Amino acid sequence: MKNKILPTSIKGKVVGLPTSKTTQHAAQKKAAEIAKHYETYFQPLVALSDEDVASVYRLRHDVYCEELGFEPVNPEQVERDEFDDYSDYCLVRHLSSGTYASTVRVVSPTGDQLLPLEKYCEGAITDDDLHPQNFAREDVCEISRLALRATFRRRKTDKFVDSATGGINVAELYEEELRCFPFITASMYLAATVLVERHNIKHAYVMMEPRLARSTALLGIKFQQIGPVVEYHGQRAPYYITAEKIRSDLPITLKPLMDMIEREVNLSLSMSSVVGAQESILYRGNS
Repeated sequence: MKNKILPTSIKGKVVGLPTSKTTQHAAQKKAAEIAKHYETYFQPLVALSDEDVASVYRLRHDVYCEELGFEPVNPEQVERDEFDDYSDYCLVRHLSSGTYASTVRVVSPTGDQLLPLEKYCEGAITDDDLHPQNFAREDVCEISRLALRATFRRRKTDKFVDSATGGINVAELYEEELRCFPFITASMYLAATVLVERHNIKHAYVMMEPRLARSTALLGIKFQQIGPVVEYHGQRAPYYITAEKIRSDLPITLKPLMDMIEREVNLSLSMSSVVGAQESILYRGNS
């Protein structure tokens, strides 16, 4: 990756990180800019309230049902399946409008519960060593249902066509906001990483388009393909990653963004714990 600080070498031998203070300063400055721009316009959070979870399902309906046609449109305007019974969700809120730009879920099975790819893409994983059936259920998860609102994938010159579904007119956004858009998807995977770490899950799986895998790799999040491309809502392949690998591979340009996301995710979780404790005390006081 162009912005990642790579080891220097002498006659082909790696000798360590570059010592140029100018190079390091430039990379650190770029990293701070990315995090600052993102934090100015967007907020990552965990969907904990009923209202936030409902927003997840509505956003997924907008993307998976109305836009992409992967699932049938329904009058409730929610997209939900059996795996949501044992999933956690992250959201990205666009601060100036209050609209949710993106969401992703972490499916964490227990007992005999399955991952989505185990049910719908059985046989897609050909790397026997990394098959989820090799590991305890509590040690595996699937990062799935990543949905990015169409507005936040469009260029400023594109026609605004989704106002009826609550979209934002990109023409009304600031140019600085548009610079953040490539990092929204990356931020969802980074937020999911925080959840995976909090649950002490060792192995994570994703079914994604190879093009998306290449894009995230360019940003510094490198998934390992563990099977061929198959037909599942388009051409997709199974991928494997661990939170430890995401941390170790993270380029310097994304580290401040990761720190900010981790802070925001943990803050939303801690605030939920406080509210839950207060409600518990109130309930006991009234019993």
